[in-house]
Amino acid sequence: MAQSRNVRGCGCVAVLLALVVVGGLWAYFKFYKPVPGPKLPTPSGEELSIHVLDVGQGDAILIVAPGGKTALVDASVPGSGKKILAAMARAGVDHLDLLVTTHAHADHIGGADEVIKGTKVYKVLDSKVPNTTKNYEDFLDAIEGRVENPQENFITAAPGQTFDLGGGVLISVLAPIQPLFTKDQLRSGGNEPNANSVVTRLDYGEFSILLTGDAEAQTEERMMEQGARLAAKVLKVGHHGSKYASSEEFLRQAKFKDAVISCGADNRYGHPSQEALDRLKAAGVKVYRTDLQGEITIKTRATEDYQITTERQAAADELYAGRKAQKDDSAKSGFIQYGDFGPAPKASPKSKATNSR
Repeated sequence: MAQSRNVRGCGCVAVLLALVVVGGLWAYFKFYKPVPGPKLPTPSGEELSIHVLDVGQGDAILIVAPGGKTALVDASVPGSGKKILAAMARAGVDHLDLLVTTHAHADHIGGADEVIKGTKVYKVLDSKVPNTTKNYEDFLDAIEGRVENPQENFITAAPGQTFDLGGGVLISVLAPIQPLFTKDQLRSGGNEPNANSVVTRLDYGEFSILLTGDAEAQTEERMMEQGARLAAKVLKVGHHGSKYASSEEFLRQAKFKDAVISCGADNRYGHPSQEALDRLKAAGVKVYRTDLQGEITIKTRATEDYQITTERQAAADELYAGRKAQKDDSAKSGFIQYGDFGPAPKASPKSKATNSR
């Protein structure tokens, strides 16, 4: 009889273990199973260049694919249009196949109307989360007046969309994920445009870069839960290095080798934050910053090797040193409203610093 009870006991344990395993597998497939990515085109092996422009406290990233197709991710603050158009001219770019506006804050769409008016733009990809500012209205007016067939070519971003830039370069949309974040779901001081930023990834053979706009930890968590393809060689750090982005788990899962932070030397928001920089350093991620190094250029021929060149040099200890936020009301929201920014910092003498990975 004792032996019979032991057998039954072992059977109960086995059943419990089986339930735990089944439950774990269910949770994995429901929440963490990676979503299969799109089939990537065959890379040409020709040069892809990505220019993280030095536009002060904002984002503007120019992508020039093999064969001449181009994309611009964000257009920084109002008045940046001329600088962006000049950078395009230096790169031999006379049009944009795709303009991605990650969200409707002035440090990301500020110069978009000037860019749209100053060159041919074929498609605009946007979160369509509005912001009640004159700057956003100027952006919409420029699309209506200058982009051909805006009903078709002003596109609402959604996961699963892809944009082929030719030569084997593919841009994929990872966020915003429906249902969109609402105000009541956000941390204190958070806002819907940031949380619902357009997040894209660019793939070219063995090279990849994740472009996150002002996405914060909540956005990162949602993408991880949905199994988004986050692992990439390079990260464009979310929200200019805010302490509310680049979470430890996000960095652990994505395994970035390098990270680029676009921010202004005169910014009042404490970007990049020491907390975010410490997390990047702990994860073994090498940091590049426009506030210290000027324009940052990434070049690759679709192999594991890629080169990162900076306009100016900066010491390693400087790159991992955060800025202090100014204690005033305008900094509390953590983002720039229309007209709430200072002049761009004066350029330092140029010198080249190149790194290969």
